[in-house]
Amino acid sequence: MRVLNLIIKRLIDFFGSLIGIILISPILFIIALSIKLTSKGPVFFKQERLGKNGRVFKIIKFRTMVVNAEKIGDGLTVKSNNDIRITKVGKILRATSLDELPQLFNVVIGQMSLVGPRPPVTYFPYDGIEKYPEWAKKRFTFQPGITGLSQITVRNSVSWDDRIVVDNKYIDKFNVWLDIKILFNTLFKIFKSEDIYMDTDKKSI
Repeated sequence: MRVLNLIIKRLIDFFGSLIGIILISPILFIIALSIKLTSKGPVFFKQERLGKNGRVFKIIKFRTMVVNAEKIGDGLTVKSNNDIRITKVGKILRATSLDELPQLFNVVIGQMSLVGPRPPVTYFPYDGIEKYPEWAKKRFTFQPGITGLSQITVRNSVSWDDRIVVDNKYIDKFNVWLDIKILFNTLFKIFKSEDIYMDTDKKSI
């Protein structure tokens, strides 16, 4: 049954993302144009992340900060939406999570799933998959997701280790219906800005 659920999950990922890209293409175009007209630099932000089984891939997002922001100020972490590195358009995109939409392309090509553990950067919270505790490596047995159980529950209000605990619970309980529930919950939460930032474990770039 689990194998069947995984097959259905991939079919939903592929066709859902492909149809989604087509339907929201006008929105993607407007966002891209807004970024290009209001700040210098590329429309998209690409960053190496750890995917399934620890494979490195480049995640695609709309650029919400100035170029080379990770090398300025607080580096990888963002303390609040008032960070001077965030562009005017970027504030809106980050608050609504619309900056995540280009990841639909990652899903289509099989690097990500619509639902799954969020893919961490290669060097944080641990430097490479080999540095993760054994219990935490379980989260890498699934494709990383655009959204996930931790995104609709704790989001960024807790530490990475606590989020990994939630990710592992998702993997244990996984089925297609759970994915559908998470997707619908994400739609309800997408315009809420609470828990995006926290004092001890800031939202990353």
